[in-house]
Amino acid sequence: MDRIGSDPIDIPAHAREHIHGLWDALAGFGAARIEETMRHVLAELSVLLDAGQAYWLGSVRLSRNADPLGGWRPAGIRYLHPPNVPPTHYDDHCKLIEKGEVDPSIVANVAGAGTFRINIKHEIVPPEWFQSAFHATFFAPYAIRDVIYMVMPLGEDIESWFGFQRIGDGASSFGAFDRALLEYAGRPLKWFHRLIALHYGLFLAEAPLTPSERRVLACLLGSGTEGAIAAELGLTPATVHTYATRIYRKFNVQGRAGLAALWLGQ
Repeated sequence: MDRIGSDPIDIPAHAREHIHGLWDALAGFGAARIEETMRHVLAELSVLLDAGQAYWLGSVRLSRNADPLGGWRPAGIRYLHPPNVPPTHYDDHCKLIEKGEVDPSIVANVAGAGTFRINIKHEIVPPEWFQSAFHATFFAPYAIRDVIYMVMPLGEDIESWFGFQRIGDGASSFGAFDRALLEYAGRPLKWFHRLIALHYGLFLAEAPLTPSERRVLACLLGSGTEGAIAAELGLTPATVHTYATRIYRKFNVQGRAGLAALWLGQ
């Protein structure tokens, strides 16, 4: 049995096998399939945690101002399943942050910025939070029972988050065993979070990649020529070349060899 954390918890053999299978499967995904790989990781971890929804969230520190979040801001979100929240849900949340109306649960999550951490929603908020306007707006209507967050720091100003939700009035809260499972499964995946952050341009917070640039980027990490990429994406070769040039400039690399080296951490 593996033991995790200062309060040892046994990880059952079937859970370890599931996690080891996930790690092994990651080796079969190439650098050009980051979004597919991320969905696979979120799906497998959701099974492990009995979560009904999962998502990736990028976070960047845009300033060092003394605001409630110390300059940290969400930089993008991707759900595993089509969310049952309105399309403006994420944007509405971001607007509240920019207005300085920051919920205490977010402040508690960001408090450990710069360290690997796993937080469970019901553990980081007081009991009265569940009667708050924030909970009534962003959680209660969608039957989000609890959330467990795993946060991977990737530098002084970048963090990559995985969030897992239990949904439904009958769903149980997350606990210490779930934290141990997620730490065992997720702590070794910093390299993968780095690839996700590269894919979404978090290392370029002032000039993030556009959706079209991300499509071209995925192809540039493969072996096809710009002409072949154009045919695959339904673009002209000139358009692909323009996108490629922008991507190289944003990542400050010299061509595809430099791009590939960046992805490989060389």
